[in-house]
Amino acid sequence: MKKSANFSPEVRERAVRMVSEHQGEHESQWAAICSISAKIGCTAETLRRWVREHERDSGQREGPTSAEQQRIKALEREVKELRKANEILKLASAFFAQAELDRRFKS
Repeated sequence: MKKSANFSPEVRERAVRMVSEHQGEHESQWAAICSISAKIGCTAETLRRWVREHERDSGQREGPTSAEQQRIKALEREVKELRKANEILKLASAFFAQAELDRRFKS
């Protein structure tokens, strides 16, 4: 997930904490998010994503945690690099095999 460059981790944590603390004062979590996001200067959707991330990280909501998402991205990157390396090795192997065959027939 892309991190917002405009808000420090402390502001994010405080905003998420405010949502959980003041949720009972609003008719829904979304209403609390809208109210608090206006006060801290971010969009409601941004704060909603922060809240969902916190809920997943703390085990309150199903889904991969932030650490798991980072690990998945790293593994996907590694798989992509390994596939590329395998393709290069296949091409090199075919090239050298053909060169060996050409050498044998010329002899």
